[in-house]
Amino acid sequence: MNLQEDTIVALATPAGVGAIAVIRVSGNKSIESVSKIFIGKDLSTVASHTIHYGKIITSEKEIIDDVLISIFKEPNSYTGEESVEISTHGNPLISQKIINELVKLDVRIAEPGEFTKRAFLNGKLDLAQAEAVAEVISARSDASLKGARNQLDGMLSQKVNELRTRLINSSSLVELELDFAEEDLEFVQKEQLIKMIKEIVGEIDELLSTYTFGRVIRDGVNVALVGVPNVGKSSLLNYFLKEARAIVSSIPGTTRDIIREEMFIDGILFRIFDTAGIRLSEDVIEIEGVSRSREAVKNADLVLFLNDVNHKISPELYDELAQLTKQEQILIVVNKIDLKESEIKTADAFISAKTGEGMDQLFSKLKEKALGRAHYTEKTAIVTNIRHFNNLQNAKLHLLNAVESAQNNFSGEFISVDLRNAEAALGEIIGEVTSDDILNNIFMNFCIGK
Repeated sequence: MNLQEDTIVALATPAGVGAIAVIRVSGNKSIESVSKIFIGKDLSTVASHTIHYGKIITSEKEIIDDVLISIFKEPNSYTGEESVEISTHGNPLISQKIINELVKLDVRIAEPGEFTKRAFLNGKLDLAQAEAVAEVISARSDASLKGARNQLDGMLSQKVNELRTRLINSSSLVELELDFAEEDLEFVQKEQLIKMIKEIVGEIDELLSTYTFGRVIRDGVNVALVGVPNVGKSSLLNYFLKEARAIVSSIPGTTRDIIREEMFIDGILFRIFDTAGIRLSEDVIEIEGVSRSREAVKNADLVLFLNDVNHKISPELYDELAQLTKQEQILIVVNKIDLKESEIKTADAFISAKTGEGMDQLFSKLKEKALGRAHYTEKTAIVTNIRHFNNLQNAKLHLLNAVESAQNNFSGEFISVDLRNAEAALGEIIGEVTSDDILNNIFMNFCIGK
């Protein structure tokens, strides 16, 4: 049986007690099935996009709840199929009873992401937009929400479609030449073809260059607070959070484990990892804390190398950090400037975790390091997904191979194969070319009901 022929049901609102709950039903027997347990208007006669009050009953004619029924007739629904949404009181017991009654009528429980998967299969969304639905739901910052909306609105899809169309047109001319090889006809000059391919490679490079920015706005930034003991790492964390989250003490080695907290700067999520002071120690617990500090540095996107205004920067510790992470990811920060003028003259930021002096400069540096200097508008196509990034890389590789073949006057067959492979790589982004494995991997990460 084709699973898409089934009528499916799931709770569309979060599980738990609330004011209302919404149960979503989709498939060609949605209205028929709901009508069998609904007392109210004849749903088979109503227009699409209308709402109707009534009661849901069991197969034994017992009333379950007063409900509102929303009707969506194909193709004008989220899934592109006939769909019904049942709004009930937000008691999980009520929702489950209604779903159970529908299951008795051969309505199947939906798989994770199956409603959105059907929307993709029915042409309501392309694959990149379908993936953006999950990102809109899971977005935890203003920046990640805007990035997801950008993708859901089709900015990336439009750009990929445009590049793919240009490739198809060019590869068609190359293949046409192959059909007339005996007549020695030329439908596109090699120089013109090479120029066109290089232009597309340039535009793919522009898309690839947005990935660092896109990944930051989607996933946030991991920041490790690192330094020798007593430079004020825990005080800085407490300032970030505006609460006494970490113990502050003059005793070296107070922090023994990683403390993880989150903050937002201009809508961007920063995950702060307060680490144990890195130093030699004979304390078994502190040794483990220092080991975890080094691991946090390896996994961090940015490292705040915190220093005390009273001491010089430790070149040994800086060299160690530079071996654990990229040098450009390290921000040198001098703390406790409320105590005296700094003897350290070169640093990325001079601050006081006690008074807040210099914090604006530090926040600005954090944001600049995280996002780079590039600026994008809401209408710019941005790559936020590693799958899309890899497909663009594959497309670029095939196009460069095609350029090399054309420059070396290889047969059109070699050029045609690489152009077609590049088209396929771009097509995988939007779902024009895809496999069941890719689809299953994408939609299994969705919540049930979406």
